[in-house]
Formats: sequence, structure tokens, C-alpha cells
Amino acid sequence: MGNSPEALSPARLSYFPGIAFVFLHLFLFFTALPCRAQKFEDPTFTTLGTKQIDIPFEYQNNFIVVKVLFNDIFPLRFIFDTGAEYTILSKREITDLLSIDYQKRFTLQGADMRTELYAYLARGINLTMGNLRNINRSILVLEEDYFRFEEFSGIQIHGILGADMFRRFVVKINYKKRIISLLNAEDFRPPRGGGTFEMPVELYRSKPYITTQTTLRGDTTIATKLLLDTGASLALLLYTDTHPNLHLPDKTIPSNIGMGLGGFLEGYLGRIKQLAVHDIAFDQVVTNFQELPPAIDSTVTFGRNGIIGNQLLRRFIITLDYSHERLFLTPDPGFRNKYIYDRSGLILIAAGPNLTKFTIFDVVPNSPAARVGIRRGDDLRSINGIPASFFSLEEVIAKFQRKEGKKVRVVIERNNVKLKKEIVLEQLI
Repeated sequence: MGNSPEALSPARLSYFPGIAFVFLHLFLFFTALPCRAQKFEDPTFTTLGTKQIDIPFEYQNNFIVVKVLFNDIFPLRFIFDTGAEYTILSKREITDLLSIDYQKRFTLQGADMRTELYAYLARGINLTMGNLRNINRSILVLEEDYFRFEEFSGIQIHGILGADMFRRFVVKINYKKRIISLLNAEDFRPPRGGGTFEMPVELYRSKPYITTQTTLRGDTTIATKLLLDTGASLALLLYTDTHPNLHLPDKTIPSNIGMGLGGFLEGYLGRIKQLAVHDIAFDQVVTNFQELPPAIDSTVTFGRNGIIGNQLLRRFIITLDYSHERLFLTPDPGFRNKYIYDRSGLILIAAGPNLTKFTIFDVVPNSPAARVGIRRGDDLRSINGIPASFFSLEEVIAKFQRKEGKKVRVVIERNNVKLKKEIVLEQLI
């Protein structure tokens, strides 16, 4: 069940390119994390023979957020992430308050491949989620909160639940009911009916990969290997340098699509003609495009061409059978709904005690917001006459995703001066 603690020397993690403000995903690439001395214990599951444990979650800003009781004391909120191998706490102050004895200090390499950042190994951690109790776990604790989850997601997040917490189960995710079900693998019976279909899954370091068919433009279709990533709030991310036919579409906008440790990840946003998952085709999928950093070890990415995230996955009930490397997808009634993206050109971040102070992080060039003179660093004070502080970041973003031609009146503040602006929404991609 993993490598021994001695296998960690020298303590260096190879690559950690980051977290995107359009999606939340940690590309954890490092040599080993010891799993010895970990123990799973859940009296309800093991003693009473329960075949299924249901864990409720909140679905906010396209993230699956699970409430976790940390060491039987602190109620925290973690992202449920099939794309992460290990569980991570981003708020070191929690373990400091508990006087946790850190075992090792690791060096992380930032997105710019130069900046050195740090994390600690913490053992003996207890995590409770609903009726599921994990005891004596080993997790990573970041030395500082490098990711700024709250700013870019607009929700309070303390860490990530990785596959080490749930890979021994069959995992079922029902986005509509907001329930994660952990099923006893020995008692599992595949779902039937409702248009359910089965797909093979490749597992690498406990992370699931599926093969899809991607058509960018014209009739050229590419077999693409994608990481199935519930820690990503986007629909689709493609690495343009992983296949000669993965070209940018004709209409794209430049964007800082990601924030990595020590730097931003630049890329483009556009739409592909079609993505086929098994025999279900999705048209005009909003897609992020990025080149992988040249220094990255290709063996670490397992030859993948990109990531498939929650904006597409939520259109199904997902059942992931780790032990048999298979995936069952049951289409939701609204699975063919159109993919909608921002129509203003504003990229916002949240701050303040309740995450209700909004600042313009960036403005897309030649967008409706840019044309009326809104700038990076401006503060958003009101929307259509209502104070912006009345809304969450998710609600603010939704107001700029309305139909083309819709006028949105905003008040911004710049250098203590309030300015009125009117944004006419239009299709950017």
C-alpha cells in the first residue's frame, strides 16, 4: 500500500504546476508518499456490514465541496478530487494549533520551474465525513497557503481529498442529489437502465483516465486520453503540444487559465466542434487550451492529452469502480444543455471576511468590459443597482453569462473614485 517512509529521502517533490482560477486541480507529481501506518476504520461499514456510505456535498462554483471534521475538532471544507493522488491540507495553521509533529519537509517546484516552495508530511490525522471515519492518515500540509483557493473560487476551502481516501471503494457521484456514495466493492452490482453505459478506465497512481474522441474543426477526429478530474471546475482542458492535430480553434481568447505555485499558467479559451464520450457527442464544448511546460517529465502525465472536469461530468451520474478499472455513466436529463461562458470579459476574484468583495483580476482584450474602460485592479461595487456584496462570486459570474445583447450596469471603484459603466454582453468564443 505505498512506499515506506525511508523511500522519501532525499525529500524533494518533482513538480507542482498548480491551481487554475477557472478550475481547481493539483498536478501532484512527486516520487512517493508513505502510506504505511495508515488505517481505515468505520464501525458502520466494517462491523454492521453496511454496503453503502453516503456523503453529502455542496456543489459550488462547479466544485464538489465535502464537510470534513479534522482530528475530531475542526469542521473544514475539502474539494473531492479524483485527479489528486493524495490528500492535502492548505491551511497549516490548523495543524499548528493541534501541535502536529511534522515528519518531513519537502521542496516543491513552482510553475515557473525556479521558485522553491514547501510542504510537510503529517501523520496520525483523523478525518470524518458523514458516517465515514478515516483514522491515522498521512497527509501533506502546505507550508503556506500558496493556492489562494478562496480568491479564485469564491468559496471557503481548506484542502483536497485525494484518491488515498476512497480508492478502496466503488465511488458513485450524483451531482443532482449532491451525494457521494462509497460502495463496498465486494457487493457492488453494476447500474443498469437509464441509458447507462460502461467505459474502460486506466488507473495510474490511483488517477482515472478515459479515452474520448475529439473533433476540433472539420472532420479530423483525435483519440484523446483525458484525466477524469472532479477537482476541476472546467468542462475540458486540452494540451496542444501532446498531439500534432490538437490545434487551437479559429476563435479563441487569450487568458491566464491557471495559477501555479510561483507563477501563472497562460493559455487560450475557445470551443471545440465535438467531444464524444462513448457514443454520446457533445457539441461546442467550452475548452481551455494550454501547452505543457517543456521541463515536465512526460512519464508523470501518463501520456494524457488533457482533463475532463465537472462542467461536463455533472451531466452524468458517475460510478467509478477502481478495483475493476471501469466507469459507468448514466446521462442526466439535462446532459445536452449548452455550454455557457462569460460574455463580459471580466475575470474576478473574491476577498474579504465573507468573500463578498470583488476585484477585477483581469480583463479580456477587446471585450465588452475592456471597451467601456474597466481595468485590472478595479473593485466591483454594484451590479444593476444592487451592492455586489449581496452576492457570492458564483452569482456575480452568472450575471455576466446572460444572453447576448443584455445590458449590465455596474459601478466600479478606482483610486477611491466610483465610476458607472454599462456592459453589453456578447459571445466571446
